[in-house]
Amino acid sequence: MRQHLALLVDNKPGVLTHVAGLISRRGINIEAINAGYTEDADITRINIIVEVKDHWELDQAVNQLAKLINVITIVILDDKPFVSYDLALIKIRYITAKDRIELSNLAELFHAKIVDVDKQSLIFRLAGREDHIDAMLNMLQYYEILEIARTGSISLSRGKDAVKHMET
Repeated sequence: MRQHLALLVDNKPGVLTHVAGLISRRGINIEAINAGYTEDADITRINIIVEVKDHWELDQAVNQLAKLINVITIVILDDKPFVSYDLALIKIRYITAKDRIELSNLAELFHAKIVDVDKQSLIFRLAGREDHIDAMLNMLQYYEILEIARTGSISLSRGKDAVKHMET
């Protein structure tokens, strides 16, 4: 069962390491993790996607995370409506000008942006839901994919309530 967690933590060195360490010590796989600035310079937001067996395992991890001194708030986003997006950079090798035109058309179809072009490669920037990025990667399987870098999901709850005002 994949679950999306949003954590607000103190913006201090080592907090991300403590959070990731606690989750991994419980034997929970972290599929994606990212951290970044919030509207408050003293607070960092951590988005984590974990794979758990059931809600009990997730609840145990969330309860332990809540006890960490620098953790302010934890919200299980899957319990409420939320919006989630990934960012991917994908480098493709192409051979002919025809290939480049086909790749440009594919970029347009998926609303991707070509951010770099070389004599035999190009780089796509694609933002969207995970399944949207996976669909483009599926279409690109006929070309040589040289590199992929993905951010993992960043997520926000829907509606007027911010995570900082939600109950754990």
